[in-house]
Amino acid sequence: MATSSLGFRPSFSVPLPTRPPPGTAAARGSAAAAALRPRLLLLTPLCCSTTPRNRGSLGFLVRASSSSGPSTAEALKFKSIPTKPVEGQKTGTSGLRKKVKVFQQENYLANWIQALFNSLPPEDYKDGLLVLGGDGRYFNREAAQIIIKIAAGNGVGKILVGRDGLMSTPAVSAVIRKRKANGGFIMSASHNPGGPDYDWGIKFNYSSGQPAPESITNEIYGNTLSISEIKIADIPDIDLSSLGVTTYGNFTVEVIDPVSDYQELLECVFDFQLINDLLSRPDFRFIFDAMHAVTGAYAKPIFVDKLGANLKCILNGVPLEDFGHGHPDPNLTYAKELVSIMYGKDAPDVGAASDGDGDRNMILGRNFFVTPSDSVAIIVAYAQAAIPYFRDGPKGLARSMPTSGALDRVAEKLNLPFFEVPTGWKFFGNLMDAGKLSICGEESFGTGSDHIREKDGIWAVLAWLSIIAYRNKDKKVGEKLVSVADIAKEHWATYGRNFFSRYDYEECESAGANQMMEHLRDLISKSKPGDKHGNYTLKFADDFSYTDPVDGSVAAKQGLRFVFTDGSRIIYRLSGTGSAGATVRVYIEQFEPDVSKHDMDAQTALKPLIDIALSVAKLKDFTGREKPTVIT
Repeated sequence: MATSSLGFRPSFSVPLPTRPPPGTAAARGSAAAAALRPRLLLLTPLCCSTTPRNRGSLGFLVRASSSSGPSTAEALKFKSIPTKPVEGQKTGTSGLRKKVKVFQQENYLANWIQALFNSLPPEDYKDGLLVLGGDGRYFNREAAQIIIKIAAGNGVGKILVGRDGLMSTPAVSAVIRKRKANGGFIMSASHNPGGPDYDWGIKFNYSSGQPAPESITNEIYGNTLSISEIKIADIPDIDLSSLGVTTYGNFTVEVIDPVSDYQELLECVFDFQLINDLLSRPDFRFIFDAMHAVTGAYAKPIFVDKLGANLKCILNGVPLEDFGHGHPDPNLTYAKELVSIMYGKDAPDVGAASDGDGDRNMILGRNFFVTPSDSVAIIVAYAQAAIPYFRDGPKGLARSMPTSGALDRVAEKLNLPFFEVPTGWKFFGNLMDAGKLSICGEESFGTGSDHIREKDGIWAVLAWLSIIAYRNKDKKVGEKLVSVADIAKEHWATYGRNFFSRYDYEECESAGANQMMEHLRDLISKSKPGDKHGNYTLKFADDFSYTDPVDGSVAAKQGLRFVFTDGSRIIYRLSGTGSAGATVRVYIEQFEPDVSKHDMDAQTALKPLIDIALSVAKLKDFTGREKPTVIT
């Protein structure tokens, strides 16, 4: 293993938590977290040094101890490493994502981590509690040690790390909230491929468990442009392979079970006995594809050990640094093995998949795909009846702007508050913290609720299993079961069907993609209601802007919309989740109330609108792309 740019040889992976930023909705929890800090330290006694902490000195003598061995005296030195800014550290909608080789450049990761600490008030992390987790991808082991040492060098009191550095994104959020941590780092590039030649990423969540807002990420970026030193503690690499506590003076690393806190929370949300009764039926079969990603560590404890599913239901259940040379994105293109099973002979009743860091999901029935837009709408329609957490009904609903209007119709029928927000889970978090939102979703295979402040892949799978179990609880063995397709088609019959598709053009040349967006903005500026596009009449066209109803912050330029009088929509966005080039996303949606047309293939139903979308954007001219990389 190569020596890191900071001069130490890392060996395991981990992500880190910190406190909410002042001046944002998150800051409201900061005072409470500060009040809890002494109690947290009492619950985790430290070996105290008689020498007061002197942050200006290069080092002092402390006592290091571990739960797995005797105490030994070691000199803990704090070092200030000179550095200089590097380009390209602007944080996107889901953290900083680049190729592994970029993060391996001298001080690249260390600069960003130090810039984060430079962006927070000292009271938001000094002597505080942080969480560190990751999806197990390549470079996490080295990165974990860098993060731990810089955290110690900046005065963090304690870090909770998942065993082997593994912890899913939703589990990190759950642990932050349960342990009342100041925040956490998540090492993941989510659904992007892993390995030496692929992607790596880092994200910071604060004390409510939600991704840091733009007010913080913008400040981090500003500090990356002026950084001059990195503060680290000169401590050995931490063994993250076994549960236990290692202490150096006032700094502690505790390796925890990455599953237990998260599973405990899920048991409070769902009726596990109801789901167990379904999964134990001899006439019901379930398959879960972990895609060799982090949920492989969660699938057996939850689905098999707790809920009684057969061990054979887990597909690709061993987390691997390169995801088994796969692309851990749970969609019809990349989850090919699962899709072939679910559309093959004698398919299981329910198939599901999750992504690299465990926050996305895909739901399949036998020969049937549930779009993420439909999925969240159907979950809401059954939530109060099938999921104990919502026995009093949801407080409010929300979707990202590009997600279809299926959820809007459920909100209207249930008379629930409804919000349309930009893409990015942090926009949901503010609404949740304010008590305005219970269930939400994004068309990009993200679904979740206010049990945490992240989207949650396993939560969505358990929600669907709860619905199916609820619909079949009175069915005797041998009776025809209500299927995934039955549930979806019944929903369409009640609410109408929103035909929806997304075309992704991945790793386009950035200049051409940006020119296409400017062309569309110019077209929007000249558009007016009543303009004709084929057989569609324009209602309005705009560049979506969102004003947060909680803190008043404004997010502009969030997607270009062409909305037609019949409710059909075409939307264009450049995605911020890639690590190279630009990903162009085109969203096409058409509402169909006629039940007789609900069984049409989505691509057939949407073809006239798709042709208009590609023609209006001049997509081939600007990007050179003949076909999309992925169609969902």
